[in-house]
Amino acid sequence: MDIRLTIGDTALRGRLDDTPAGRDFAALLPLTLTLTDFHATEKISDLPERLSTEDEVPRGTAGSAGDITVYAPWGNLALFYRDFTYTDDLIRLGSLEPAAADALADLADGTTITITTTT
Repeated sequence: MDIRLTIGDTALRGRLDDTPAGRDFAALLPLTLTLTDFHATEKISDLPERLSTEDEVPRGTAGSAGDITVYAPWGNLALFYRDFTYTDDLIRLGSLEPAAADALADLADGTTITITTTT
């Protein structure tokens, strides 16, 4: 599923994976979220409800710049702008276009984004 992440006047494209967690995330869209920086590697935000991750196979990934993920223990969304090490608790939902990593890295804490599906 194709998505759009809008930050002010900037629109970034992405795609969700056809997985149980990816479909569960898509069902929440459209979403408006407030981002916070985490470990100078990713922007995170709480979701309005936890995604179903029980049947997610394979479980675990290394975060790559541009990845859209959910951190299963906390249930939060994580948008990576730098690569990160492998963890069993990170589940990939999809990815953003290559320019997204730079756009995300420059965002201040408290920036609001909107994620929608595209047709």
